Amino acid sequence: MRSIISATLLLSAFTLQSALAGESVGTRDVTIHSPARAKELAVTVWYPSDGQGETVKVGENRIFKGAAGFRNAGIQPTRRPLVLLSHGSGSRGIGMAWIATELAKAGFFVAAPDHPGTTSGDSTPEDTPKIWERTDDLSTIITALSTDAQWSKVIDVDRIGVLGFSLGGSAALELAGARADLDAYVQYCVDYSTSMDCTWFSGGRGYRNNQRIDVPPFDLRSVDKARFEQSNRDPRLRAAVLVDPGLEVAFQKESLKAIAIPLSFINLGSVGQIPVSVLSDQLAKDVPGATYAQVDDANHFSFLPLCKDDAAAFLKSVGEIDPICEPAGPRDRADIHRELAALIVGAFDRSLKSSH
Repeated sequence: MRSIISATLLLSAFTLQSALAGESVGTRDVTIHSPARAKELAVTVWYPSDGQGETVKVGENRIFKGAAGFRNAGIQPTRRPLVLLSHGSGSRGIGMAWIATELAKAGFFVAAPDHPGTTSGDSTPEDTPKIWERTDDLSTIITALSTDAQWSKVIDVDRIGVLGFSLGGSAALELAGARADLDAYVQYCVDYSTSMDCTWFSGGRGYRNNQRIDVPPFDLRSVDKARFEQSNRDPRLRAAVLVDPGLEVAFQKESLKAIAIPLSFINLGSVGQIPVSVLSDQLAKDVPGATYAQVDDANHFSFLPLCKDDAAAFLKSVGEIDPICEPAGPRDRADIHRELAALIVGAFDRSLKSSH
């Protein structure tokens, strides 16, 4: 961790340790209608609970370990800050269960949707750049939860934050007021054609109904320019945490300078090893008052859930080329998660709790 944030890290760790005492995490699966998509959004919520309910491990599967919680447990009758989560491309909301659980333990109400078109088993190059669909998902959830007879009693609509990872970080940044430039992103994929995000557009593959499908290589110049560059700011948002945000090279500087809420940028990796596609130190300089942290001996995949012991071997056996479960360095993923949790919970404690 860079020395410029060491004091903040220590404070955040102390805050986290204090906040986690005694909170039982409840979780529920809900559906929220999206008028823009004309379909239901699958949303998972986490919250401080009474600890009464079926014990489950959210996100548990053949590859990843789940995060413990009590399904359908009663919710403590106190208004809480709301934190939305936006997952990375090819993942799902429950892929962020580990950090959602830590946030709920710390007293936040957390909601994570699956973003149709960019989830595990339902993802295509054509859908990936449609950031405006993701931002609409998040705004739709804010509206639904804050007006629902049950949830509105336990959510403080004046204290709303968003945590975004990778493509979700792009959506979170746009929800805060950033606007993208399509020409800049097209040029980036000319200059960095072998980067992970750009090879996805040229690879001729996608996923539908949990099956791989062949699709034509996607030309970014065919993206709806007006929609890609529109403002997706939601004035109800009060803070955002961006972990390895995508589209890093494509945001208009004037829009960044106009952002007036606290932003916390976090990069995964040691100095000199963070891909240009997500390197966010300049973004933090462009946004007034933003903070920047960088987590050593990590990589982009370190944000994913903890892997099961045999997961790396299994992934190799099925032809997975990405090092999803490979160690990024000498630190294990659980240790990296502890540092990330301290940073993220600390950021939302300061931005959504300190003034109340």
